[in-house]
Amino acid sequence: MINRKAIGYITANYAGSEPSKLIQDRPVAAVPFLGRYRLIDFPLSNMTNAGIRTVGLVMPGNWRSISDHVGHGKDWMLDRKSGGLFTMPGNPYGTTKQGMRFLLRDIISNRELFERADTPYVVMMGANIIFNMDLNEIIDAHERSGVGVTMVYVKAERHHNDANRLVIGDAGRVQQIEPGCEYGDNKFIDCFVINRDLLIDIINSYANADYLDFFEAIAGDFARIDVCSYEYKGLAIGIFDERTYYQRSMELLTPDIYDQLFPIDRPIRTKAHDAAPAKYYGGCNAQNSFISAGCKIYGTVRNSILSRGVVVESGANVSNSIIMFSCVIKRGARVENAILDKNNVVPENTEYRGTPDAILVMGKGDHR
Repeated sequence: MINRKAIGYITANYAGSEPSKLIQDRPVAAVPFLGRYRLIDFPLSNMTNAGIRTVGLVMPGNWRSISDHVGHGKDWMLDRKSGGLFTMPGNPYGTTKQGMRFLLRDIISNRELFERADTPYVVMMGANIIFNMDLNEIIDAHERSGVGVTMVYVKAERHHNDANRLVIGDAGRVQQIEPGCEYGDNKFIDCFVINRDLLIDIINSYANADYLDFFEAIAGDFARIDVCSYEYKGLAIGIFDERTYYQRSMELLTPDIYDQLFPIDRPIRTKAHDAAPAKYYGGCNAQNSFISAGCKIYGTVRNSILSRGVVVESGANVSNSIIMFSCVIKRGARVENAILDKNNVVPENTEYRGTPDAILVMGKGDHR
């Protein structure tokens, strides 16, 4: 199925609002997730599952890890002669204001994507609030409403400094967008549908405000533009910092929560890797964990997430932790309440331990 109504636009050109070892050498969109995915897989999969076959991806300055992962879009069925995946340059700096994702300067400098399209709508998404949504429902609701912009939100389940809340008036019209949200607020999930002609008009009209976020620029014109809202009632997971990354990842070890993000009829696609299945050796103990292909488990793994190629040697113990690509947990070592980025080696008979409230984080190759 090819979606004739919309093209897609994904922005990866923004940084987290807090320093993190996880994004020292990679953009937020390239952060590994659940052992086999990266955050960028979710917006790409949402779009391709909806039949969108033309997608523009705005790249940050540190683009290499995203480019290596997405390639020409083959794994998302976007390596096409007509349409396909277009990786587009972001500006030398992305927006750093909390909660702001859609830098108007990026939209303006890549206006050719919108001008060449022949669809009436554009679906625009970020990459650090992830969900698995039938975008066709949003597009159809937008079309029926006759409005200019439809912003998607969920009811916030917790406090977020780095998310935005929508102030919604009569008939679902958005009156304001404000930084930060509390429990029960209308949390914007960085997904909206906009009429393509309107987007081009905004590009032409707001060129002098190109240093602003898209919604910051048009805030005074919400009523004229006719900005509406759509409540998404599924699971939306915000990854804003190391704490939320760890907590939301651990929650997905619960089957009921996992099933909400990964329904069978809407697969999340990722880059294919030729790797042997994980191997479990005599005397090992693995419980309630995601263990990826290429792992070798001799020791104990509980309530943890292991990316490809992780080795847990005999007598080693990993619990409540996220261990990324090609890490080695040596004999007798113990890792608990920790995030280990790729290519780390935990020496024999050592202990790397955080607490549930103060997770231990090791950057790429901190210990080899």
